[in-house]
Amino acid sequence: MDSRTPPSRVSKRPIEDSSIERARKKPYECNKIKDEDDDLGVEKVYKFRVLMPNGATVEVKVRALYSQMPLQEFVDVVKKMYVSFVRQTLSQKPRRKVNWASQELYFTDVYEKTIRNIVNFKNFKPNKWHILRLHDGSDEADTYENMWDLTPDTDLLKELPDEYTFETALADLIDNSLQALWSNNKNQRRLISVVVRKSRISIFDTGPGMDGSDENSIVKWGKMGASLHRSSRVLAIGGEPPYLTPFFGMFGYGGPIAAMHLGRRAVVSSKTKNSKKVYMLHLERDALISSSSSEKTWRANGGVRAPLEDEIEKSPDGSFTKVEIFEPKMGTLDMSLLQCKLKDIYFPYIQCDEMSGKTDRPIEFQVNGTDLAEIEGGEIAITNLHSCNGPEFVIQLQFSFNTDTTSTVGQRQRIIQEANARLKCVYFPIVEGKESIEKILDKLKEDRIGTGESYEGFSRVSIRRLGRLLPDARWAWLPFMEPRQKIGERAQILKRLSYRVKCFIETDAGFNPTPSKTDLVHHHPYTTALKNFGHRALETEKELQIKICRSGKILTLSQLEKQYQDWILEMHERYDEEIDSGEDQPTLVVVPEKNKKLGISSDVVRIHKVIKRKGTSWEAGQKIKVLKGACAGCHKSNVYATLEYIVLEGLQGDACGEARLICRPLGQPEDQGCLLSVDNGNNCIDVRSSLSLPIGVIDSGKCIAISDTEWENQIEKAHQKSPSVIDVLNHSNCQELEVDWALPVDDIEAGYAPPEKIIAVVRPKAFNPNSTSENLNQKFIVRENFEMSLKVKFQAYDRTVGSVNHVYSGRITPSSYKGFHGLYMFPVGSKLSCIFQKAGIYTFFFSLKELRDVNCERRVRVKALSEVDCWKVLSKRKATTIRIGSYFPPLSVACYDRYSNRVPFTCVPELTTRLSSNSAVLAHKCSMNVDLTPDKLSMQIKDISVISNELYKIQPSYEASLIISSLDEKHSVAIACRVIPEAPQSVMVHPTTLSRRLLPGQIIEKLVLELFDSYGNHIKEDEVIHLHADGFLFLDKDRCVCKVDDHGSVDLSGSLKVSKGYDKHVSISVLFQEKVLDKLVFKTDMRRLTTASKVPKHCAAGSQLDNLVFEIVNSEGEVDRSIHGEEEHGQFHTLMLKSDSFDIDDSVRYNFLHGQCCIRSIRLPQRAGIFSFTAAHSRYPEINLDIEVHVEQDLTENHVQLQSSYGNKLQLRESPSLRVPKLDQENISPQSAVGKLILFNDSPSLQVPKVVQFNVQNENSDGRISGLQDSPAFEDRGNFSGSIALHQKGLEEEIRKYGLLIGEHERNLEMLKCRQSQIQALIEEKQLELMETTSQLDEEHRAHQRALETFHTTRNRYLNFLSEWIDAGYLGKQVMQE
Repeated sequence: MDSRTPPSRVSKRPIEDSSIERARKKPYECNKIKDEDDDLGVEKVYKFRVLMPNGATVEVKVRALYSQMPLQEFVDVVKKMYVSFVRQTLSQKPRRKVNWASQELYFTDVYEKTIRNIVNFKNFKPNKWHILRLHDGSDEADTYENMWDLTPDTDLLKELPDEYTFETALADLIDNSLQALWSNNKNQRRLISVVVRKSRISIFDTGPGMDGSDENSIVKWGKMGASLHRSSRVLAIGGEPPYLTPFFGMFGYGGPIAAMHLGRRAVVSSKTKNSKKVYMLHLERDALISSSSSEKTWRANGGVRAPLEDEIEKSPDGSFTKVEIFEPKMGTLDMSLLQCKLKDIYFPYIQCDEMSGKTDRPIEFQVNGTDLAEIEGGEIAITNLHSCNGPEFVIQLQFSFNTDTTSTVGQRQRIIQEANARLKCVYFPIVEGKESIEKILDKLKEDRIGTGESYEGFSRVSIRRLGRLLPDARWAWLPFMEPRQKIGERAQILKRLSYRVKCFIETDAGFNPTPSKTDLVHHHPYTTALKNFGHRALETEKELQIKICRSGKILTLSQLEKQYQDWILEMHERYDEEIDSGEDQPTLVVVPEKNKKLGISSDVVRIHKVIKRKGTSWEAGQKIKVLKGACAGCHKSNVYATLEYIVLEGLQGDACGEARLICRPLGQPEDQGCLLSVDNGNNCIDVRSSLSLPIGVIDSGKCIAISDTEWENQIEKAHQKSPSVIDVLNHSNCQELEVDWALPVDDIEAGYAPPEKIIAVVRPKAFNPNSTSENLNQKFIVRENFEMSLKVKFQAYDRTVGSVNHVYSGRITPSSYKGFHGLYMFPVGSKLSCIFQKAGIYTFFFSLKELRDVNCERRVRVKALSEVDCWKVLSKRKATTIRIGSYFPPLSVACYDRYSNRVPFTCVPELTTRLSSNSAVLAHKCSMNVDLTPDKLSMQIKDISVISNELYKIQPSYEASLIISSLDEKHSVAIACRVIPEAPQSVMVHPTTLSRRLLPGQIIEKLVLELFDSYGNHIKEDEVIHLHADGFLFLDKDRCVCKVDDHGSVDLSGSLKVSKGYDKHVSISVLFQEKVLDKLVFKTDMRRLTTASKVPKHCAAGSQLDNLVFEIVNSEGEVDRSIHGEEEHGQFHTLMLKSDSFDIDDSVRYNFLHGQCCIRSIRLPQRAGIFSFTAAHSRYPEINLDIEVHVEQDLTENHVQLQSSYGNKLQLRESPSLRVPKLDQENISPQSAVGKLILFNDSPSLQVPKVVQFNVQNENSDGRISGLQDSPAFEDRGNFSGSIALHQKGLEEEIRKYGLLIGEHERNLEMLKCRQSQIQALIEEKQLELMETTSQLDEEHRAHQRALETFHTTRNRYLNFLSEWIDAGYLGKQVMQE
C-alpha cells in the first residue's frame, strides 16, 4: 500500500465521524425511569455502538433526562435504528434476521456485564461511544461490519511518509509495542515477540492492551491521529542519556500505514486486564482503497472473541496486543540479517550498560523465538568490540531558542523550544599495523551486513533518537571533528588520527525524525545546528543557542576543539600500534623543522631500505603500484613509483611509532627524488618530489610490487597521455558521476529535456574508445588546462542541405567535479532550455583553442512526437472563392506535434467535413478523395465538393470555413473560403397567378423573377441576366439586361407591357451567359366575337340585314364591357367587316360600346348564292366571326329585320298564299371548328302569313321593341308547287344540320368515354396506393401495440419486485408510491 494513500472504509453509506454529532439526525427521546440521584432538568446524550447478532453494527444515540430506561424501550430504539440502517445500506451481503421476540434478548458491555430489564446510564459516560452486544439466543457473529470508525484528522493526511521499506514498516509496528510496554511496571513482563513467516507476520506485546471502551478503544490503534502517544512527546525531552523513553509517536499513522504496507490484510487483537474478551480490528487494503476515493469516512470491520491459550501463556498479567499481517509482501528474507538489523535499531532497549552501572535488559525482545540479546552479530556489537578501552570523549549539547525572538515566532509554532543531544566520541586504534575500522568493515562484509563503505568513506557519525537508531542518519563528520589547520605537522597528524574516531549521538524528543523514522528532518533548525556543530561560520546565529557541557563544565567552541584534539593525541599515544623496526640497519635522522612533509610527528626518524610486512619484503629500488584510493593523494588514479626509503618514527623500542613509505612517482627524474645526505656530520633527508605514503597501504593490499615489464609498459603509457581526441561523457558515465547530464546518443523525441550540462573531456592517445569501463578513469582524462569551445548548429529535416542555423557558441576551461579533473562542463541547460523541441539534426562541435586538430562532433537526431497535437494546411493561401457544388483546390494537410514538428500519418484517416460560418452549419457532408504522399508526411485531399442550400445564412459576404476533421474530431483544419451560389439554373415567378387574365396592352404591375442554382440557393448579387421577351414590350429598353439584387431576384414590376393580342402565347426567356435558363410562357385571355341575335339562314336577294349586334365575350361567356372605344382616352375598339363574296366597305369602322357593336344595316347582293362576310376587331383581328347567308332570288321581296341586342325583334313577312307547317325552331347555333358561325334559314310556312319571331332582341334608344311586319301573301296558286319545293329544301337543310350535330355529339361522347377510362385507371391506382398505405399503418400499429404490451409487462414485474422488498422491510411504502 502506498504510504501516501490513506486507508478507507468498506461501507458505501456516508457515515459521520464518531466524535461529531449528526446535524440531520436527532438523538432518540423516550420515556425514562426517574432515579433519586438524577439531575433535574439536565439532559445528557449517550452514544452506543451496538453489535448485532448477524454481524451488523448500529449506532444509537439516546438523549436522556433520567439515568435509567426500560430494556424493552431501549430495544425498540435499537430496532428502529437497525431498520433504518438496513434500508440505507441495502447491503449485498445477506444477513440473517434478528429474533426481536426472543425471551433471551439482552445486552452485554465491554466488560461482559449483562444488561437485563433496566438500562442504567450511570454505567456509561455521556457523549462517549460505548460498545454493546445484543444477544437473541442465536450464535454470535465472528466479524462485525463497520464496527470501527477510522476516519483520520484532515491535517494528518498531509504528513504521510513518502516511502517505506520492509524493515522500516516492521519497525513502526515494533515502536507501537515498545511504547505500550514502557507503561508496564518493572514487576510486569515486558515482552515483544516478532514472528515473520511467508504467510503471516505477527507482532505480540504484553502492554496494557485495548478494548471497546471509549477511553481505551482499539480504534485508537487503527485511526490515524487518534493515538495519545504523540502527546507524550514532551515527556521525552530532557532527562539523562541515552534518553530511553520510547515515546516515538510523532504522526499518528504508524500502525495502519505500516500494516497495510507489509500485507494486504491485517487483524489487530487486543485485550485489557479488566476485559474478558479480545476485541479485534480488521483492516483490508483493497477494501480501504476502493472506498477512499469517493467517501470521507473510513469504516473497518471488527469482532469479539475469547483469548487463545498461547496468548494467555505469554501475557501473565492478562493484557496484550497482537498485530497479524496476512499475505505479506516480501521477497527472499535473510532472517539472521533481519535479527541483526532489529538489534542495531533497538540495541539500548535490548541491553544497556548506562542505567544502573551494569548490563540491564529493559525489554525482552524475540524474533522468531530467538532472543536478540543472545545473538552476536550486528553493526553496533561489532563496532563496540573493536573500540579501545580508553576514555571516551563525551559532551552534552542543549539547543534552545531565544525567548525574546519574535520575528519568526509564526514560523516556529511547531518547533519544540528545547532539544538535547549527547555526543560520545570513541577511538578505534590501529592495531598491529591495521586500522580497527578496516577490521569492522571486513567483519560486516563477512556477515553480509556490509554498508559498501570504505575506510575513508566510513560513516563516522551515527544518531539515535530516544534510543532508537536512525539507520539513514550516517554522516561523515561533524565540523568540530575535523582539524581546523590544514598546513603543518600537527594538522597532518590530526587529520590522519581523525579517521580513527566515530561519534555516537543520542538525542531526545526535541529532534524531529522523518515520517519513516530513518533520519532526522533535514531542514529542521535543530538538525541543521547539530550537523554544522563546530562550524565557526555559523556562530553568528543569535536566534538559536547551543550550550556545550563536558563533565559538568560549560565550554566554548574553542575550548571544545582544543580538548578534543588533546584527547585524540592521547588516544594515539596510548593505543595505536603501527610498526616497530625494519630488516636492515637504520640511519637515524633528526628531522628539521622545515622538512615536515615526511608526515612524521617525531623529531627523530629511522631510515630503512628493507622492511618485511605481512611476510613480504619491501626493498628500496623496488617498483610498486599504489592503487587508487589507497590513501590521501591517491584518490584519483593508481600511482606507479619507485620505492626509495622506509621511514619509522622515533627510536627503536618506542611504541606506537608511525611508518611511512618514501617513493618517487613514475615520470619524475632521479635528481628530483628523495635525497639522503650527510651535512656537517649530520644525516639529512629531503623528500623533494617524492611521495610519503602511510605503511597501511601495504596492509590494505593496495600497494603492489610490479615487474619490469609492467613498469616499461607504464613508461610507454606515459608517452601516450598526450591529448588525442575530445570525448563527450555518455549516460552511464554521468550516472557514475550521479548526474543526468548526458548528451543523448540515440534518436530522441521532440521535447526531450536537455541536460543541465554537457561534460566533455580530452582523451590521451592511450585511450581506447571501445573500452567503456575506462571512460571515467582519470588516467584517460587529460588534466591540462586547455580552452575548449562548443558550437551547436541545427538543420531541420524538411529543409534543403546546407540550410543550417546557428544555435549556440561557448568557450570554457576545465573544472573538477566529484574528484574528477579535466572536465569541460558546458551549461547548455540554462542557456538552451528550448533545445530539442524542433525535429531535425543538432550538431555539437567541440574543439580546443590550442590544438585545432583535437576536436569532436556529435549529432543528435530529434524526431517528432508520435502523438499528434494538431493538423495544419501546408499551403498558405487567401480565402478561396468557389461556387457551390464545384471542387475546392487540392489541399495538403500535415500532422504536427505540440512542438510544431511534422508527424507522419499512420494510415489514411477517415474524415468528416462540414461547411460552417460562425455557429451556423451550412453543410454536414461533403465529398472528397483522400490519399497520402509516399512519405506519409502529407495528406492530399482532392475533389472536395460541398453541397448546401443554406447559403442565404452567409449573405452577402459568403464567407465560411470548410472544416475537415477526423471522425473523433480530435484533429481538424479550417480553410477560409467564399462559397458563392452556382450559376442560375431555375427561375420562379412571383406572383404565381401571373399567367391568368393577361390582356393586350396591359402593363405588368408586379413581376419578380427569383433565380436559384441547382441546389436551391439564391443567385449571387450582381449576376448579369439577359431577358428575351416574346409578346411583351420593355418600357425601358435597358431592362433586357438585368443584375440580380441582394435577394437573388430580378424585379420587372412596371417594366413590361403585353404587346400581343387575345388568346396568344407570350413568353419571357431568361438567359445566363447565352444559355437559356427558363422560358416563362403565358397566355393572354381569350375573347370571342358573337352575335347578340339570330342571323337568318335564307334571305332574299337584294335584301339587307338590319340592326345586326355583335358582342365580345370572355372565356366565361360574359360580355367584356371593358372593350369600349373612346378616342379621347386613346382606346380604339372598333369593328370592321370584310367580305370576298360581295362588296362591303371594309374601311368603315363600327365603334364598340361596353363590349357591343351595332350595325344598322348590311345590304345583301342582288344575286342568289351563298355569301359570307367576316366581322373582326380592327386592332385584334383574332377576334372575328364568319357569317354565311343563303341569298335566294325568290325571297328578294321578303324584308328581313333583325332585332338588335337592345330589344328589337327580327321579323320576316311571308307571303299569305304560302301555308307551310310551323316548325318550332330550337335556339341552337352550332359553330364550326374554325370559329365560323353556320346559319340555317327557317323553312317557309305554307300557311297564311305568319310572323315568325326570333328570340333576338335589340334595345333602341327609346327602349321600345320593334318587329318586322308580315310580307304580302302570295295569292297566286300557281306558285304552290314552288313553295312545296322550297319547303322540301328547307327540310333537307334541317336534316343535314341535325346530322352534323349528331356527329359532333358522337365525337364528344367518344372523348368523354376515353376520359372516363383514364379517370377510372387513376382511381384504381390511387386505391392501390391507399391500400398499401393502410397496410403499412396497420403494421406500425401492431408494432406499437407489441411495444406497449412489453412495457406493461416490465412495469408489472418492477412493481411486484418493489412490493416484495416492502414486505421484507427493506423499503418504505413511500418509495412504492413514488
